[in-house]
Amino acid sequence: MNRVRFAPSPTGFLHIGGARTYVFNWFFARSTGGQMVLRIDDTDTGRNTEESLRSILDGLKWLDLPWDEQHSQSDRRSVHVQAAQSLLAGGVAYRDFTAESDTREDRTDGAPWLCNPGMREMSSAESDRRAEAGEPFAVRFRVPRERPDGVAFKDLVLRKQFRKYADIEDFALLRSNGLPTYHLASTVDDGDLKITHVIRGQDHLANTFKHIMLLEALEYDVPTFGHLPLLLGPDGSKLSKRRHGAVVSVTSYRDMGFLPSGFVNYLCLLGWSPKDNREVLTLKEIGDLFQVENVLRTNATVQFGEDGGADQVDPKALWLNGQHLRNMPVEDLLPFAERALRDAGWWDDAFGTGRRDWFAAAVNDLRSRLNLLTDFQLRCRAYFVDDFDFDPKAKENLNKDGVRDLLKRLADRLQGVSDFTEENIEAELRALAAQEQVKAGLLINGSRAALTGQPVGPSAFRVFTLVGQQRAVERLRRA
Repeated sequence: MNRVRFAPSPTGFLHIGGARTYVFNWFFARSTGGQMVLRIDDTDTGRNTEESLRSILDGLKWLDLPWDEQHSQSDRRSVHVQAAQSLLAGGVAYRDFTAESDTREDRTDGAPWLCNPGMREMSSAESDRRAEAGEPFAVRFRVPRERPDGVAFKDLVLRKQFRKYADIEDFALLRSNGLPTYHLASTVDDGDLKITHVIRGQDHLANTFKHIMLLEALEYDVPTFGHLPLLLGPDGSKLSKRRHGAVVSVTSYRDMGFLPSGFVNYLCLLGWSPKDNREVLTLKEIGDLFQVENVLRTNATVQFGEDGGADQVDPKALWLNGQHLRNMPVEDLLPFAERALRDAGWWDDAFGTGRRDWFAAAVNDLRSRLNLLTDFQLRCRAYFVDDFDFDPKAKENLNKDGVRDLLKRLADRLQGVSDFTEENIEAELRALAAQEQVKAGLLINGSRAALTGQPVGPSAFRVFTLVGQQRAVERLRRA
């Protein structure tokens, strides 16, 4: 069985790039009948925070792509240390007693730091004596740099990869404080948890050569590796939390009003596309079509404005989300609409009980012009509560000569309609327009403005039935 993992570090919010990595892993697992493992890589104890962990978990849960197992590296520290000790005992690793300041930064000839020969060639007896005397040391992997060959593997995305042993430094396994490094903990956990495929960003490519050596030295099965193209910001730089801020946070998109399915669809198209070049895809369709071999090798760009507002996110992301909002089954949309109304303080419990059919019908009609869930708050207030503001264009429609007086007369006519249907409402409105010798559009635009405060919306006569007879009459008179 295929097993993949997503291994975030709890040092900040869930980044768009991290979310895309999770999404690609998840679809690979589901499309091959495999399992998705969430592993919290919390070896960096100096930077880990509970707040970051909560933010990451919140973002992943919002994506609504559940994982099968969850682990934390900090719970497995003894396993990591034991692995390093076994490598040390077998001569595959060695102790490095170099003072922390005496590192690769001390090189002045511009050559890459590969090892400290004095530490690498130290006898086992001398190394044991210094360790027993309490001298602090790091543990480093002994790269077989004397060999003329190197590490080769076939990448799922980048194809053939190779690096000579002579070009790989003796990387640390344990720090001088005894804590495992990323290389050791990640590799041991991949092997111990029987991960079959490691799909991660291209910025990890250099690490993979080290990890393959380490996996082989520990006699683990070597996973198949795939390295995803990077995500770039509008300025062409690598997308990052530090450079671009909260706009690259997954929860920012959640708070803007994106649907999980719309956002996942958008993430998938940042570096992957189905062979038929479709763009609007349900989660099931993505699962049926996804193949990691079809991931592009070129970097993808995420568009957004400087302030990161909803009106400045990638237009394609907005368009895709709007397509999902309009096309998903209305029953699936109702919980999201309810949450939007609750957040705005407009929720009426009757919407979920006695008026549920009306609520479903209203949401179904209103969504045709929306792109975000927050648009229910910004553009649909008048359908759910009685106090609302007027758009300037709507005010223009109300202020045209004679419109307000005509709306009073329309209210009187509609008050007496026994069957408040679109057909009957239209008949009364057109009869009044003919009687007063004005264009029906004058009354249509004016009544829409009076009922909703907006110049556009659902079909003109549908607006009346959505607002309801009593409220419609009151609003026409109030205007």
